[in-house]
Amino acid sequence: MRLDKFLAHHLGISRSLANKALKAEMVTVNGQIIKAGAYQLANDDKVTYRDNDIIPVMEKRYFMLHKPQGYVCSTDDPDHATILYFIDEPMAEKLHAAGRLDMDTTGLVLLTDDGQWSHRITSPKHHCQKEYHVTVTAPLDESLVATFAAGIQLKGEKQLTKPAKLIIVDEYHAQLIISEGRYHQVKRMFAAVGNHVQSLHRHRIGNLILDVDEGEYRRLTENEIKSFLS
Repeated sequence: MRLDKFLAHHLGISRSLANKALKAEMVTVNGQIIKAGAYQLANDDKVTYRDNDIIPVMEKRYFMLHKPQGYVCSTDDPDHATILYFIDEPMAEKLHAAGRLDMDTTGLVLLTDDGQWSHRITSPKHHCQKEYHVTVTAPLDESLVATFAAGIQLKGEKQLTKPAKLIIVDEYHAQLIISEGRYHQVKRMFAAVGNHVQSLHRHRIGNLILDVDEGEYRRLTENEIKSFLS
């Protein structure tokens, strides 16, 4: 991440004050004086301010990201671009997705380094709702509303899916609300009724609605974080 942002975050000062400290030659990186706020830090760089090491104190972190197509939710993948491309935070590699999306699926991803919090979101016993906007290739019939509500038998699985709420918007578009997260579940549910998902977008997790532009992210508020613990 940028050196001026790192300094502002860990010293509790403004970005402008961080840049003044840099120009005054108060900051070194790996023993070298650095004056440029735009200097990009590596994860293992040693930063000092007035000859004192800056040791990051990492609090638990919680973010929402609007994931575009073409990125995987794994934070370490040698073959594909990952969602960490969009996250400009110290030690971003320590974050993980609380509920992944496929590479070609867009929408809301929650990122955190709090394993217990993410478990509350992903564990089926907590019944955390996820709302998806779905585009399919074949016309949707109103009878599917009852079919999804009754549970669907997925290929290769013994138990029906939990009741899901299907809202048909028009012939080829629907909203689907589910409370579990089986592998490729939404796509497999529509495949089980003879349809094919053309595009998929996650709009909501729990009470949290996606409100940032594609490729952007923001920190969650205290109330948003706590909403998953009630």
